[in-house]
Amino acid sequence: MGFLPIHLLFASFLCFFSVLVSGSGRNFPILDFEEGYNPLFGDDNLIVLKDGKSVHLHLDERTGSGFVSQDLYLHGFFSASIKLPSDYTAGVVVAFYMSNGDMFAKNHDEIDFEFLGNIRGKDWRIQTNIYGNGSTNIGREERYGLWFDPSEDFHEYAILWTQSLIIFYVDNVPIREVKRRARMGGEFPSKPMSLYATIWDGSSWATNGGKYKVNYKYAPYIAQFSHFILHGCAVDPTEQSSTCDHSSKPIPSGMITPSQRAKMESLRKKHLTYSYCYDRIRYKAPPPECVINPEEAKRLRVFDPVTFGKGTRRHHAKIRHYTHAESASA
Repeated sequence: MGFLPIHLLFASFLCFFSVLVSGSGRNFPILDFEEGYNPLFGDDNLIVLKDGKSVHLHLDERTGSGFVSQDLYLHGFFSASIKLPSDYTAGVVVAFYMSNGDMFAKNHDEIDFEFLGNIRGKDWRIQTNIYGNGSTNIGREERYGLWFDPSEDFHEYAILWTQSLIIFYVDNVPIREVKRRARMGGEFPSKPMSLYATIWDGSSWATNGGKYKVNYKYAPYIAQFSHFILHGCAVDPTEQSSTCDHSSKPIPSGMITPSQRAKMESLRKKHLTYSYCYDRIRYKAPPPECVINPEEAKRLRVFDPVTFGKGTRRHHAKIRHYTHAESASA
């Protein structure tokens, strides 16, 4: 067996290295729905298309719907292409997130993409958030306006989670980087989690702090999912291991390239509308991991204050929603 010329070996290394550095999921395998996920709730409101590669989640007066990964993962790259409902979507929440709340009720971890609907003529918004070790007393939300209409076509939303950082991507452009800092203590997600996707009624908080509710005359609201990537180290749930052998599935390092960082900074200047680090109503002093950017603080002051739902955190609301939906449809 002959050896590859040195220039081909170098090219192969560069290709592999670019995947590890950028966090791109383009070279990771795309799964059929049934290869990686199971229905979670919603019965007939979850529809797997004939090709087996796409899923529609419906929300109507009876129930929302959702699915969950078959495996637990400790770190990895996870993504899906999503097309959101159109027209009047106030109160509607579509979520693509990681959680272990079913296993660790009092000290769960969570990494969230939440898409918040709006009244006619107003755009969808993206909210990202993380919890670690049950730290729900500190919401680490950021919100962004979108630079495209997410109801017209599919767009890729991805989470890269490593031992030291979390990066949220939209169409392979990083929009948020969360580094693990010593000042966070145990509040960085560190336990194995499942992947979830759901659509549900968030009327109490999702649009203008609950001012605008879901209007079911526009139902069913349909969120479409495809191009599933689950590239991570699966963990045996009986062991709940906190270590994982990544040799068979290398996890991207999460190093953001200069080009990607420039795009991220430009996007945040144009589209970031809220960050918990600058919320003086919720926090008299910024949470300890925050790095304050005076220009960003000044820019965000022009936006209306963000009102979050009262009472329990939204993760717990999601869990209760599943239970209520299932009992209501029984």
